[in-house]
Amino acid sequence: MAKRSRRRGHIEERDNGTFRAVVSAGTNPLTGKRNVLKSDPVEDWDQAEVELTRLLSQVDEQKHARTNLTVLELIDKWCAVSTKHARRTRQRRDQLIRDYIAPRFEGVKARKFTTDPKASIEFLEGYYALLQTCRFNNVRGTNHKAKDHVCEPLANSSVRAIHFILTAAFKQGLKWGYVGTNVPAMADPPGFDQPEPDPPTPEELSPLMNEAFKSLDWGLFLWLTMITGSRRGEMCVLRWTDLNTTHRRLHVVRAGDQLPGEVVETPTKNKQHHRVPLDELTLELLESHRGRCAEQCKQLGVELKPDAFIFSGSPDFSTALKPNTATQRYRRAARRHGLRSTRLHSIRHYTATELLGAGVDIKTVQGWIGHTSAATTLKFYVAWTDRGDQSAAEALAQTLPRPSYENHHRAPHAYETLAATLRQEIASGKYSVGSELPLSRDLADLHNVSVGTVSRAIGELKKLGLIEAQQYRRARVISNEIAAE
Repeated sequence: MAKRSRRRGHIEERDNGTFRAVVSAGTNPLTGKRNVLKSDPVEDWDQAEVELTRLLSQVDEQKHARTNLTVLELIDKWCAVSTKHARRTRQRRDQLIRDYIAPRFEGVKARKFTTDPKASIEFLEGYYALLQTCRFNNVRGTNHKAKDHVCEPLANSSVRAIHFILTAAFKQGLKWGYVGTNVPAMADPPGFDQPEPDPPTPEELSPLMNEAFKSLDWGLFLWLTMITGSRRGEMCVLRWTDLNTTHRRLHVVRAGDQLPGEVVETPTKNKQHHRVPLDELTLELLESHRGRCAEQCKQLGVELKPDAFIFSGSPDFSTALKPNTATQRYRRAARRHGLRSTRLHSIRHYTATELLGAGVDIKTVQGWIGHTSAATTLKFYVAWTDRGDQSAAEALAQTLPRPSYENHHRAPHAYETLAATLRQEIASGKYSVGSELPLSRDLADLHNVSVGTVSRAIGELKKLGLIEAQQYRRARVISNEIAAE
């Protein structure tokens, strides 16, 4: 006698008069519990039969969800194994999940996407459109007519990043068997934002560069950034060992990532090295800077190490320059001189556009500024690719504003000036031993500087042994000038 097969699904009538299809989908391999798929309630029996047929088809084709995970739980599991991304990429990913995915997908089951893929695709694409209209649509019920509300569209690049987070999480869930279909991959994300680089002109940069070269190290930093087209992180961790004066080349092999209190050396953005040829003037500036660095170290009683940083925040050039410091300093200078773009990255655009404008071929420019492919360079700088041929390095050097850097000595930084002033006031007895210095914000107002400048000045006095300072407490004088020396 043939064995009777088990019933795989049925239709149940609910207390409120609606019907729902229920299908058995085997057992969960992780928990050992039975997987049960249930459709949304429908009004009549015929609709319930359609839902039953659809669920049975999903089970037969192995396109059903095998767990009861929510979308956010699935994303958390993906994030736990997605560790190859750079720190900043992970930070941006976590911020997008926190601000734009979690508010909309809180409590939503991942299997809901598999249950009705077409409706899920419509929902995702609708959500993307809402974010492109106003970023505050990340939560339901946003009142766009409120007096204090201003609609701010979310950039296409951010919406695309949200789409690819969902796609990657569901792809991993499909591999693990948590979902039966990668529904987000079927949705269409918005297109790329059209890149519009807005580099400064040589005429705009000329007064800024002349001011910058009053301090040779800062002027050379900007000059070398323009010559090489390097990113700010790559410039901040350049070492003297990266300079080959024999072959007149600079080898860019690493980048700098700023963490609290330190700069960590990391691979470049595209994990590739590139060598940039240098002209005679740039080599002359570098040799002049190296001589000044060696003289400064000699005055401190130490030698300039062969692998010292070319640009540094410490007197002996043992630590890398902080990328944020360079960015903020350039922004202040750009605002003083009325530049259209105050981003340090605009100098990189300047390099690429001047090379292309001088007729250098796209492949050479790609290698010069360190793009992964020539297609990237062409996409960003297509408007500057229709010029004639010229020599790359010398042509670029000729377009740059010529600084007058001779006989300029390094001007003291604001924090050094403030530290010297406070040191004199401690020595004169204005701030006696045992007394406390004013609050940082009061010192900032008194001397017309930023709170950050005050913090650096306090740090210098602490190194001299004149004060003791702890976070969230006022600095206290522990010695006067004579005792410190």
